[in-house]
Amino acid sequence: MIKKGLKVKIIAGKDKNKDGEVIEIDRPNNRAKIKGINMVKKHVKTTKEKKGGIISKENFIHISNLVNFEKKKEIKK
Repeated sequence: MIKKGLKVKIIAGKDKNKDGEVIEIDRPNNRAKIKGINMVKKHVKTTKEKKGGIISKENFIHISNLVNFEKKKEIKK
């Protein structure tokens, strides 16, 4: 199961074979946002509070394209 804060590896798409940390999960749509993966450009209009321009941000990727990358801790008996 994919959870927030887990280290995952991408197995399909433009960022194949990269890994990153899950920063957000969208359970109803089976999608996750990974830090530094699936970056998209967003055009932001200038307002009184913020400067506008083109910013890069992470976009959601389907959970079926992810695999758990963290090594499981073995229990010594």
